Amino acid sequence: MESVQVGVVRDSMLANPLLIRSELGRIRSRGYSLPGPEFVYGQTNPIRDGGVPEALSHWRSVAPAAQPDWGTQQMGKDFVSLNREAVKSGLVTAQEHSQYRATHHIPCRPPVPPGSRLRPLRSPPDITFGVSTRPSTPIFDLLEHKYAQRWLEEQQSAQRVSLERRHKKAQLGKVYETRTSLLRQRQPSPESAPLWKLPRFQRVGPHLDTFRDPEARRKAVSAHFSDTVARRGQLGQGVYNTG
Repeated sequence: MESVQVGVVRDSMLANPLLIRSELGRIRSRGYSLPGPEFVYGQTNPIRDGGVPEALSHWRSVAPAAQPDWGTQQMGKDFVSLNREAVKSGLVTAQEHSQYRATHHIPCRPPVPPGSRLRPLRSPPDITFGVSTRPSTPIFDLLEHKYAQRWLEEQQSAQRVSLERRHKKAQLGKVYETRTSLLRQRQPSPESAPLWKLPRFQRVGPHLDTFRDPEARRKAVSAHFSDTVARRGQLGQGVYNTG
């Protein structure tokens, strides 16, 4: 079942993927034009080897490529080694390094020829390669619950050692003083800081004293402090709380 197309069908509708409608049961088209049925996909092979008859008639061999002579090539300077030796000699400036590289020559290491293998490391004659085989589990120990008994014995021995250590600590008789114990023994009286005054008013006494003696003043302050609970305000000097 194809969808009904209303209007003029233009070629741009088949090239723009935003205008192409998706068909039921088919993948969505991206608008690319494909070659005709006579087109052959793939890459052509230009080599014509003749097939099986030519392979049976003669043996086709490939001439080896010429290998460069690594021994006759002139190696350049190893600037990393030259800079390291210059620093060891005490040279620090760029000019001194340049003069050192001009007067000394440390050749680079010859490259490893392709296809050559490094000399393998010699292993000791009595070495055994691979992972060692795990010993088999003794079935009689499992049937007799020896592992559980061994674990219980280890736990009991560890518990005995812990109890002995606690007993030794209890017999020492030395009590270490802590901050809490020291504070319980001696409670320093808080020193009330005097109110701040201007320097010129520090030596001036009060001009009016309404209390007869210090004892009467202390009683009045104590009564005022006990009465602040029922009054309002931060300083407890307001009206009484009636509600």
